[in-house]
Amino acid sequence: MRPMNLPNLLTFARILLIPIFVLVYVWPGHGTYLISAVLFGLAAFTDWLDGYLARRLNQTTPFGAFLDPVADKLIVVAALAVLIGHHASLWLTLPGLVIIGREIVISALREWMAEMNRRGIIAVTWFARVKTTVQMVAIVVLLANPPDLSRSWVVAGYVLLYLAAVMTLISMVKYLRAAWPTLRIGFTQQGAGK
Repeated sequence: MRPMNLPNLLTFARILLIPIFVLVYVWPGHGTYLISAVLFGLAAFTDWLDGYLARRLNQTTPFGAFLDPVADKLIVVAALAVLIGHHASLWLTLPGLVIIGREIVISALREWMAEMNRRGIIAVTWFARVKTTVQMVAIVVLLANPPDLSRSWVVAGYVLLYLAAVMTLISMVKYLRAAWPTLRIGFTQQGAGK
């Protein structure tokens, strides 16, 4: 059995950081917000780093291509779930659910496109990368601060999260439009959805 390459190890490390930053965030104490934000930021950085290293070292693998987006979605959904629970605010819940819902839809869409041998049609765009950056920065800012809307950083985090939610919807529409011809074939097949 061949050892796992460095990019895939970094992806696994990102997954392992999830329960750690969640536990640190919910742990009672003053310094836990900032530590949790740093751990999440480190996990987000490995997202960029593992992709860069996979291309640079020519170590892209089918397993890495599968695991990387799974790890990305897990860290985002975990962070948004704890933030929604901790803030207990409709104003945070709305953009959080939009982002989580989009992640589910796009994951299902990618699965469908792979099934139809059309995975390349919904490749990641520069707009999606910008959306991801805004989303990650919003989450870091919100994790780093207690849920207090009198703090300007928390307000900034909310604004960035709403911007990320709007960009999320736009990127989802772009992906769905690109995939529409293939989706239409699926709708017209006998026994679709069974």
